[in-house]
Amino acid sequence: MVKVEFLGPIGKDSVELDIKSLKELSIYMYNDKELKNWAENSAVAVNDSIVTSADFELKDGDRVSILPPVCGG
Repeated sequence: MVKVEFLGPIGKDSVELDIKSLKELSIYMYNDKELKNWAENSAVAVNDSIVTSADFELKDGDRVSILPPVCGG
């Protein structure tokens, strides 16, 4: 299982999913009305390291953080 955290203004509780790649996570997010817009605009970190490839493979026990865009100064 992979723990997925939705940070900041996303406002959704963490979930544990049986997924093997970030591509599978993307499909999960696009199928959820509350997460669909965030899937297009958010950065992703796996175990505290930013990842840019949807083909990134996940392992049991990984922690994925969905990081929404923020602005500030």
